[in-house]
Amino acid sequence: MIPASSIDELAQRLAALLPPGLKEAREDIGANFRSVLQAGLGKLDLVTREEFDVQRCVLLRTREKLEALERQLAALETALNTQPRH
Repeated sequence: MIPASSIDELAQRLAALLPPGLKEAREDIGANFRSVLQAGLGKLDLVTREEFDVQRCVLLRTREKLEALERQLAALETALNTQPRH
């Protein structure tokens, strides 16, 4: 999940964009921004960085195995095609 500090920073940036007349309500609006951001991000189907990295490694190993099998298949096809036929 996204760290709370990042959500707080984004909420503060949004609050800083408010017009000058709303500066007094900045803290309340900032808290509302924070709540809305946390709720919205909580509904997303996100994975952690660790889960992403694990799946990336699995995919890399799978790709390497697939490439090795493709090379084996090509070699077998070549061998089959070069054998004399009776």
